[in-house]
Amino acid sequence: MSLQERLDAFKADFEGTKAPPAVVAVMQRATADLIASGQAGRALKAGSPAPAFALNDAEGALVRSNDLLARGPLALTFYRGVWCPYCNLDLQALETAARDMRATGASLVAISPQTAVNSRRAQSENKLSFPILSDPGNALADKFGLRFKLPDDLLAIYKGFGIDLEQFNGDGGATLPIPARYVIRRDGVIAYAEVNPDYTSRPDPSELMPVLNRLRT
Repeated sequence: MSLQERLDAFKADFEGTKAPPAVVAVMQRATADLIASGQAGRALKAGSPAPAFALNDAEGALVRSNDLLARGPLALTFYRGVWCPYCNLDLQALETAARDMRATGASLVAISPQTAVNSRRAQSENKLSFPILSDPGNALADKFGLRFKLPDDLLAIYKGFGIDLEQFNGDGGATLPIPARYVIRRDGVIAYAEVNPDYTSRPDPSELMPVLNRLRT
């Protein structure tokens, strides 16, 4: 089963049997509004220079993009957090492809606004071999053009499900990154970009392999 098939199956079950219609309507409206805003189209694209970063991993070690790029290309995925089941399915799919990605000489990292303790939980529950970096306040996501503010009615629904973003992210804010996948060349230029304002839709990790093979070190 492909990643998108797994995402579609989860969505159908959630919207069809688990969530009240009023809740589904708020979620769908928030996604439609984000799509209509055109923000995804303004995010960084292939051919643009990628912002450099220095972010802490789940154990508190500082990870610098310049150090990673000195070794080879860099595959980045921006995701919402451990509380998001769609994101966890995405991370699991990336893990199945991680060995092949690294075989090309590339590094793979995930970036989330969540705190380190939540990143450790995500790594453990999804059995990840690649690091999750914390992006406080979605500062790096903003440089990529991905940061957006959630509407109040959606925040209220999340809290009803026990998802308090201020607690998960530890920044007192109500922003998230639009889920996105990037491949960055060793010279710091973006070679591949996929931005998904509909968080229930993600590109299959296999789509990265032709790009990484072209950039093979």
